[in-house]
Parts: sequence; structure tokens; C-alpha cells
Amino acid sequence: MIGIVIVSHSERAAEGIREVAAEMAGDVSIVAVGGDPDGGLGTSAPEIQGALDSLSDEDGVVVLVDLGSAVMNTELAIEMAEVEAEIADAPILEGAVNAAVTANGSKATVESVLEAAEEAGEVSKL
Repeated sequence: MIGIVIVSHSERAAEGIREVAAEMAGDVSIVAVGGDPDGGLGTSAPEIQGALDSLSDEDGVVVLVDLGSAVMNTELAIEMAEVEAEIADAPILEGAVNAAVTANGSKATVESVLEAAEEAGEVSKL
């Protein structure tokens, strides 16, 4: 199965997005990581790596991020992690929901989950 990691500058935002995506995810593993190590706003490459490594039993991981430095820290974490992972160029909430639905399928791959997440960026809300 493909795991999902949600990375936000806010721990509460990451957890809320995880909660919404989990409603659609079935047995998909979704890990939220957010905030800096001191409990403030920010991201931490070691904490992101820990989230990725917690999913090392999965067939791969798709990561959804909120802002620029989350991308940088996630890229560093992926280099150090023990799991295949890709960052989705997608809106974090809608992408996480799409990724969760697709990851729940028996034929899901990192590529198919990544594609589903990224398709969320093309959907109009109005």
C-alpha cells in the first residue's frame, strides 16, 4: 500500500488535513507532521524524516506540503529516509483527499497516487 505524509507549518493544520483525508482513506496510513520542534510554526527535516521512516513498510509514500520551506525540508528528509517518496505539486487538502482515495485501491502505486493528488489542482471550486 502507498502511505501519505501531510507536512504543514502548523501542527494543528497538518492534523486537521490528516483527519479529513482519513475519512476517505480506508486502511491507508496517513501521517501528519507540522510545526517546529519547539511547538511553533515551521517545519523540521528530521521530524519529516521520522514520519517518512514510520511508513517504511509501505510500498512508497506521497507527501503533500503547504508552503515553500516545507518543500525544502521535505526534500532533505526524503534524501535521508528509508522509503521511496515523492512530493505532490498539489493543493494540500484537496490533494490529500484525492491521494487517500487512490491509495486505498489495490493497484495503487506512488505514481498513481501522486497523479491523483496533482489532479486536485485542476478542479475548480465554483
